[in-house]
Formats: sequence, C-alpha cells, structure tokens
Amino acid sequence: MSSRRKRTSTTLLATAVVMLTLSLVLYPEAGFKAGIAGLKLFWDVVFPSLLPFFILCEVMLGVGVVHALGVLLEPLMRPLFSVPGVGAFALSMGLAAGYPMDAVITGKFRKAKMCTRIEGERLLAFTNTADPLFMFGAVAVGMFHSPQLGMLLALAHYVGAFLVGVAFKFYGIGKTSRDDDEVVQAPVVKGNIFRRAFREMMKAREEDGRPFGKLLGDAVSDSMKTLFMIAGFIVFFAVLFKVLSLVGIVPLLAIPFTALFMVFGLDVSLVEPFIAGLFEIDIGSAAAAATQAPLVEQLIIVSFIIAWSGLSVHAQVASVLTGTDIRMKPYMVARLMHAVLAGAFTLIFYNMGWGQSAQAVMAPIMPMMAAVADPSQQHWGLSLIVLRNWFLLFGGVIAVSLIWHFFRQARVVAWSSRSSSGRRR
Repeated sequence: MSSRRKRTSTTLLATAVVMLTLSLVLYPEAGFKAGIAGLKLFWDVVFPSLLPFFILCEVMLGVGVVHALGVLLEPLMRPLFSVPGVGAFALSMGLAAGYPMDAVITGKFRKAKMCTRIEGERLLAFTNTADPLFMFGAVAVGMFHSPQLGMLLALAHYVGAFLVGVAFKFYGIGKTSRDDDEVVQAPVVKGNIFRRAFREMMKAREEDGRPFGKLLGDAVSDSMKTLFMIAGFIVFFAVLFKVLSLVGIVPLLAIPFTALFMVFGLDVSLVEPFIAGLFEIDIGSAAAAATQAPLVEQLIIVSFIIAWSGLSVHAQVASVLTGTDIRMKPYMVARLMHAVLAGAFTLIFYNMGWGQSAQAVMAPIMPMMAAVADPSQQHWGLSLIVLRNWFLLFGGVIAVSLIWHFFRQARVVAWSSRSSSGRRR
C-alpha cells in the first residue's frame, strides 16, 4: 500500500511540475515580471535586514556567547515555554529580523545538541514571527497608509505567538528525544548564574576551536549560501502564484473559500488576496489592503496572512531544517493556531479602539516608519535600525530574566530564614 501511495504521489507531483513548466512557457513575460518583483523584494528588504544577523549568529555561536546567554535566560524560558534559555536568542532574532531567522537558529541549536527535538519543535512553534519593521513600515504605512494600525497588527501578532508558545509548553510531555532517549526536562542548575554563564562560554569556545578569522569567513560564507537559498524560494513562489492565477487555478481554489467567507460574514473580495497570502505573505497582504472591503475585515485577513507567513516561508523553514530531526507537522499546526489567534485578536483590539488610541503612542516614531516604508530608503540603513532594535529588545529580555532569577533566589533565602528561626524556637 505504501508503495502504491508513493507511486501515486510521484505521478501527481511529476504531472504538476510538467504543467507548471508548460504554463511558464506559455506566459514567459508574466513569469519574468513576477520573478523580477520577487528578486527586488529580496534585494531591497530581505538581504540587507537578514545578512548582518546571520553573520552575527554564526560568530556568537562560535565564540560561545549564545551558550552564556542561554544560562542567563534559562530562568525565564523554562517556566514560560519549557525550552532552554538559548531559546530567547532565537525568539529575539526572529522578532528583530523576521522570517526565517528563528528557523535558521533553531536548526543550528539542534545540530549543536543545545536542545532536544521536542524542544526544537516547541521553539519553532512560537518564534516564527514577523519583524516589527515589516508590520509598522511595509504593511501599516506602505499598504494601509496609516501608521497607527501597525500597533494593532503587532500587538495581535505577538500576543497570538505568546499564547501559541504557552500552549506548546505542554507539547511532547512524556515523549523522548530520538537520539538520546531521555525525557525532556529542565536541568538542575546551581551556583552563581554569572559564573556558570562564563564557564559555558569558555567551554563552547574551546570546543569550537576555530581562529576568529576562520570563524568569520565561515559565517559569511554560510550566511550568503542560506540567503541565496531564501532568494530562490521568494522568486519561485512569486512566479508560481502568478502562473497559477493566469491558468485559472487560483479562481478554482477560491470556490470553497468564498463559501467559508460568506459563513463568517467576510467580504468575498478578500478571497483572492487570502489565497495569495497562503502562498506569499507580501503579495497577499498588499492585495488585501487594496480591496474595497471594510477596514476591520482587511486587517483580520492581513493579520491571518502575516501569522500564517505563507508557503514560501514554510518552504524556507523546511530547507534550513534539513539535516535535523525537527518535524514540520508541529510547525504547520502552530502556524494555523497563530493565524487564527492573530485574526481573532485583531478583531478584539480593533473593537476596543486600538486603531485610534494608538496614534498618540506612534507619533514619535512615525517618521522612522515612513522612511522604512519608502522603497528608496530600503538600503543598508535598514540593517542598522534592525540591529539597534534587537539590542534593545534582547537587553530587556535578559534584564527581565535576571530580575526574575534574583527574585526567586531572594524568596528561597527568605523562606529558609523563616524555617530556621521556627526550628530554633
């Protein structure tokens, strides 16, 4: 039976590939223009925003900084999400740089045995987030021409991601990791947290052993290889969706979704942008913002699309996870959960008046958001903005983790003192 299924799937896949190739031959100009648009998106936004992070990630892993940060962040990440402290590094990188930065880092953690398979799947479930500059700049300013809507979209997006992380805390409880057959559990840590962090950093640096010049060269080489793979996926899915639209596949896919939208009372003009967003996040978001549907419905669909992140991003994630045993099924379930939650919270926050009340909060940074949304400003200055935001964000996360750690220690000391005085009486 499995052999028959394999033959069937291979035949269907081969037929689909041949049909798509013929369609591209029939519509070469449209495919070329779609490819150019995808390549422009990569060069203007993805390449300058991700390259510095990819290089820094490789270097920080090689010199042991990430291992030290993992110790400092363990008190926060274990209770909240049941993942190692290094998970906060993947989370912060994903928040600052967007897709698929978190998957790249999670894959490296798994290959380096810094997390189990189940922990890696938990981590990937809630760290796959869009970066704030995309939601504030490209979507709110560039597509909706309303900076205050960026706050609404970002809040719904990150609250949804947090809840997915809390839900996945219970995923895999009692299961074992494939390679070490040990039940996933939090390690017992003792001693001064800063000394432990320093020891972990020195240990990791000794195990790596590469001179800094070699480490930096490998970081640049590996980063460029990964980025050009991402570029290929962006161009491919841009062309794929254009071809599917021209040959009539997209209108065919719209039939069941039209019925679903009517059931939920959503404007049917959003169906085609929704389908586009299932393939590629930028195309779908822009198309939804360009419809004449009510604003709240546009925002719900765009929020769903951003959280779902598109099959293009999913393919990128699957590619960077090659060589690990992390499975895609939990990731896909998490994306669907995140999309539904983000759409629901968008409706809730909109009805609470966030679209209007956030305008005063956004006023000081509106010029920066406008600059980010301007295509003429999408250059290396974008990297500096993203790096600055990451340092601020990650510094705040470390501060919260350390405060929580010392608070718990103080409680333990106070409890021990009370117990000792009670025994003396």
